[in-house]
Amino acid sequence: MRSTPDLCDDHPDLVRVVTGLHWYSYGGRERFGGPVATVKCFEDNSRVKEQLAEPGKGRVLVVDGGGSLRHALIGDMIAGGAHDNGWAGVIIHGACRDVEVLSEIDLGVFALGCVPVKSVRRDEGQVDLPVHFGGVTFRPGEWVYADANGVISAERELA
Repeated sequence: MRSTPDLCDDHPDLVRVVTGLHWYSYGGRERFGGPVATVKCFEDNSRVKEQLAEPGKGRVLVVDGGGSLRHALIGDMIAGGAHDNGWAGVIIHGACRDVEVLSEIDLGVFALGCVPVKSVRRDEGQVDLPVHFGGVTFRPGEWVYADANGVISAERELA
């Protein structure tokens, strides 16, 4: 995958850049991209776990966790399953945990931070709807790209 700066330079009219947020890369894959799948939840990772248990087909799960850093929405077990199921990565507007193990899994994991506290499970959350954070709306089926320079999205795949 090409770097996000190169994609921005080559497609300035197509990219949308997430701003105002500082991302940390926790996964073993530091540069990733793919078609968007979405989850909207708050401190409850029930839908995240369900989605990542399905075949990923190179997709990236974009999770609007409301920016909460109180409960992790992904840890080593779910991330390991996501890798095994063919997901390219996960971008979490929220927190993760088990960061030492996440760094050894060939999966992109971007989050706002980490916390050792697990998710609460209330079987809540929504999937496959537009989610919005950092000035960008992520729609299922569009494309997202992430690397050390930031997170960008586009309506279609960028070459």
